Amino acid sequence: MKVVFMGTPDFAVGTLKAVIDAGHEVVAVVTQPDKPKGRSKTPSFSPVKEEAVAQGLRVIQPEKARDEAFIEELRKLEADVFVVVAFGQILPASILNMPKYGCVNVHASLLPKYRGASPIQWAVIDGCEYSGVTTMQMDEGVDTGDILMVEKVKLAPKETGGSLFDRLSGVGASLLVRTLEGLEKGTITPVKQDDSQSTHVSMLSKAFGKLDFEKDAASIERLIRGLNPWPSAFTYFEGKMLKIWDADVIDESDDNTGLRKGVPGEVVEVDKDKFIISCGDGFLVVNELQMEGKKRMDCGSFLRGIQIKAGTVLGS
Repeated sequence: MKVVFMGTPDFAVGTLKAVIDAGHEVVAVVTQPDKPKGRSKTPSFSPVKEEAVAQGLRVIQPEKARDEAFIEELRKLEADVFVVVAFGQILPASILNMPKYGCVNVHASLLPKYRGASPIQWAVIDGCEYSGVTTMQMDEGVDTGDILMVEKVKLAPKETGGSLFDRLSGVGASLLVRTLEGLEKGTITPVKQDDSQSTHVSMLSKAFGKLDFEKDAASIERLIRGLNPWPSAFTYFEGKMLKIWDADVIDESDDNTGLRKGVPGEVVEVDKDKFIISCGDGFLVVNELQMEGKKRMDCGSFLRGIQIKAGTVLGS
């Protein structure tokens, strides 16, 4: 097939490579415009552009996908299909309906659940048993198009947003190649999504990571994993941001803990390798953390340099 590939972040790079390796002709790669980076404001390539340049592919970077000049440029390419993986712009109907096989999107959830911008993090935050990847025939809605193929992935007990991102990226690359093969052979029957079962998740902000210790320890621990590595979960200690990267949960109903119940956010026990925080329900055992301006480290190393006493209330 003649393919136009549209994508921007790391998640899309593996799929671009898979399309090339499968023998398809990538006639152009469309990605977001370069962004200024650092104090020097030097233009920075997107991960997809970096890969496209390395592969010697033509790169197109429209400011807006609705620009007539861009649409005409796409039309001249006479591609069979447009593959879209986290491109970052909404495509108009004139683009969606242009190629023979339409626009095929790779979405990192089991649609119709988790339509939107942050499905990977929310699968961890919500404690889902399964996540996965869906390939979809794009329409003018947000992740509302007909489902082409689906692959489920079981989450590990300590799955993080980062680890699930890596796994689903690989799954998506393989699934997309199989989807293109099925479309070309005519063996795929699109299935309409059940809108009554849909959920939507918007882009996460850094502020979303601020921990509320009045919540139960289990949901806090899932939030920590879901936001690892970005945007990260945090609280405050002595006026400075304290990121928590890894934690375990102690169930409050366990009579053998020997822990006293403190106010939410209170450190109730400290030893050489960890400290324990009282939550609205249960306790959080901190294993890995990072003080503002310091490196990420295990809790034992942290406590050898910074003293946290029992009775300290985090978050203020």
